Formats: sequence, structure tokens, C-alpha cells
Amino acid sequence: MAASAEFSPPFTMLEGRYRGKENGSSAAGEDPETPEGMKETKAGKPPQHLSVIRHCDLVERLGSTSPPQGQSGFLPVFRSGSCSEMGPKPFMEDEHICIDNLVEHLGALPDFPSLGAFYGVFDGHGGTDAALFVRKNLLKFIIEDSHFPTSVEKAVKSAFMKVDHAFADSCSLDRSSGTTALTALIFGRTMLIANAGDCRAVLGKRGRAIELSRDHKPNCNSERLRIERLGGMVYDGYLNGQLSVARALGDWHMKGSKGSACPLSAEPELQETTLTEEDEFLIMGCDGIWDVMSSQCAVTMVRKELMIHNDPERCSRELVREALKRNTCDNLTVVVVCFSTDPPPCIEITKSRVRRSISLGGLHLLKGALDSN
Repeated sequence: MAASAEFSPPFTMLEGRYRGKENGSSAAGEDPETPEGMKETKAGKPPQHLSVIRHCDLVERLGSTSPPQGQSGFLPVFRSGSCSEMGPKPFMEDEHICIDNLVEHLGALPDFPSLGAFYGVFDGHGGTDAALFVRKNLLKFIIEDSHFPTSVEKAVKSAFMKVDHAFADSCSLDRSSGTTALTALIFGRTMLIANAGDCRAVLGKRGRAIELSRDHKPNCNSERLRIERLGGMVYDGYLNGQLSVARALGDWHMKGSKGSACPLSAEPELQETTLTEEDEFLIMGCDGIWDVMSSQCAVTMVRKELMIHNDPERCSRELVREALKRNTCDNLTVVVVCFSTDPPPCIEITKSRVRRSISLGGLHLLKGALDSN
């Protein structure tokens, strides 16, 4: 992805172009000040917690990546499905976006990678204005940033801050509304996850759950230290006793002047992943999903469904349906992105000649996990 000094996208606003292959929330074409209604669905069983593999190596550069040995021929194909439900809450404040083909969506641009995709989940609070504004404008700020495409990670970080400031400058929107933001920007085999808030991205890797983002809760150790260092406090799990997330865009009633450091941050954490043949799909969901379901449970469900019908849209609906059965208390939004046209293969477990034993405590833990399902 070579840079060009002359690079300047031939558009100023992307809102009107989010059509075609893009999948968005039901409010995609509505004014951000217009309330929307969503159907309610019944709920059922509480959450269960299964083991998860956390992938936590944060990276500093997106750059070019050389494929690992034996994986040189792999090139991902992007196909996605999404589902969004109001759940038990009186209003729907979530937004999301799915663009499987960036070139087709944006048109031919100088030095633009030929294979690219963009996905996002935005969990709003205090109204829909912030979530809708960020969904409509974040990609525009990424593409128009001076660091793009030579340093995509810098462009993404800068875009998060710029869209936050642009929202603050809007006179017609409610500046006190806020939103978390989770995005996945993919070029070729390189995927960059950016997260500010408590939405979560989970990679399905041959049946294993690999968490690609960290939930920014105020009582998280590193977030608490950052909050207190900047003069804030965490009371009963809430930032300054008001907000249940440590990072968000909007919420300008809790922030100082633009550019000043404050306990509530809009800066995203980044995670780069080089996709291989083992990486089957990505799940992006708001906290309404993860409050009642472990990352491993979600990956297991999606993989099982894909092996049956190979439809990411139906997988996202099943995750939402399962979260409702487990008595989630929030809006629900899920995006499932597949990296192959084929369904996941069956996993063959070779029999070991070595006898293995399990402790009594481990046996009880396993029994509890099986009983809960």
C-alpha cells in the first residue's frame, strides 16, 4: 500500500453512499434525531462462562506483512451478516455497518488496496445521535486522514478523535449522547481492530475463541489507574458514578475542552492480526451479547451453525436469539464476518496413546459447564 502525496478521496461525506453491499442498522437512512422502534423479543436463561484464549499482543504498525510458511496461498474472502434487536430496553440505541467490498463502495481511489472491507458496531447511550453520527462519518475520517494509507493505525486513531470532535461541533445534535465504537478494517490478509468501549471482537480460529479487543470497563485495573491519574474516580463500577464504560465517543457533558486530557477517553486500542487459513470468522458484538455469553460459547455456536447452513446472517440471528433466552438486559447487535466461501471443516481429534487424568476439582468444573448448557 504505497502512499501518494496527491491522494485525496473524491468525496466529502460518506453518509449518502452507504448503500448496496453495506448492511447497517434499521436507522441507516433516518435523521439522528428521529427516534426509532424495534420489536421486542422474549428472554430466558442466564449466562455461562467458558474458557477463552485471549490474544493480547497490541501492535504499533500495520505495514506490509509476509505470510507465514505454508500459508502463502491464502487470500480471505469477505462475506458478512448482521442482526440488531432492541431487546428488553424501551429504545434502540445501537448502530452498525458492514461493507464487504471497500473498492466497490467508495469507487476507484489512487493507491487504494484492491481487497478491503470495513465493519463496525456502535453501542449508543443517552440517545441515538452519537452512535448514528459516528457510524455515518468514521470511515470518511479514516480515508481522508493524511496518514492513510501509509500508516493505517495512525489514520484510525486520528479518525476516532476527529469524529469525536466533529460531533461536539454539531449544533443540531445532542452532545450529551455517547457511543462506544468497535471497528474492523481489513486490507488483504491484514486486519486492524480498533476499540473504544465495551463492545468486543472475537476471532474464530478452528473452533477456538481469540479475543481481539479488551472491554474498557471503569473497574478494569489499567482503566481505573488512567481514570484516577486524570482526576476521575470509579464509584460502584461507574466512571465518576455516571458511565459504565471508560472509553466512549460523545458524552461531552463529561469531557473538558477539545484536546484536553480527561478520564473519559475516545482513543481506541488497536490490535492487528494477519489472517491465515485457520481464521474462519470474526464476531463483533455489543455488551448486550457478552454480558450473558462467553466468547468461546459464541464461537462454538457460530461454527456449528456455519457447518449446517454456511450463512453468517443466520448465525448473527442465532446469537441474538440465544442472548435473549439468557435474559440480557440491553440492546443487541452482532456482526459475523466469514473469511471463506466454504463452511468450516470438521475438526478431527487424533486419539492419544497417553492416558490422561483429571483432578476432582477439574471434574466438578467440567460438570458444571456441561450442566449449564
